[in-house]
Amino acid sequence: MPRDTLYSHDSADLGPFEFNDGVARVFPDMLKRSIPGYGASIAAIGSLAARFVQPNSHCYDLGCSLGAATLAMQRNISVQGCRIVAVDNAPAMVARCRESLTENDNAGWPAVSVVEADIRDIEITQASMVVMNYTLQFLPMAARLAMIQKIARGMHTDGVFVLSEKVLDEDDTVEKTLNDLHHEFKRQNAYSDLEISRKRAALDNVLIPETLAAHLQRIRDAGFSHAGVWLRYFNFVSIIAIR
Repeated sequence: MPRDTLYSHDSADLGPFEFNDGVARVFPDMLKRSIPGYGASIAAIGSLAARFVQPNSHCYDLGCSLGAATLAMQRNISVQGCRIVAVDNAPAMVARCRESLTENDNAGWPAVSVVEADIRDIEITQASMVVMNYTLQFLPMAARLAMIQKIARGMHTDGVFVLSEKVLDEDDTVEKTLNDLHHEFKRQNAYSDLEISRKRAALDNVLIPETLAAHLQRIRDAGFSHAGVWLRYFNFVSIIAIR
């Protein structure tokens, strides 16, 4: 696993964060060292796939990056006739995702289509499981409700939607504490203060978080019958919603 040193040297690209070749190359290490609970969220996606995916239905990984959630679904679906659609708009991510899925190909697993596209342009149909793992936060705020509504309209009854996001706390003191704890988590994973500062600046106005309450209200407004948090670690949450 190549180590993430993108923001450690003087020649680092200090422009806005983007999912380019450099990020794609070190992305697994970046996720492991930057997002508390990331591994647990991927494991749970597999468990949810085993529980909720319905026969002859579609599953979607929207903002698939290198395909970790796709693989978790693919390895745990036990019913027949399912197809997984993995979507990302970053060419570097799509190329590496296709390589990874080819390397992990198993004739007994559901077929996967990896699509290079804006997730807002994808039609959601006959879905029993949809995953957005740290993806919605990169969409413009004005596009978020329409995206969740599209997902809800395209889902079967009792289908499951998994939404993982970085969130803001409504209490400023708690928010500062959670941010401090997150930065300490990064330091414990060998990121320097300079790297943390540069990464934060690169993500400013690129990753736009919201409160947990805003996410839950949007999910209910979109038409999901049930929604709640199943995992929280500092200011990172994963929500399950059932259609």
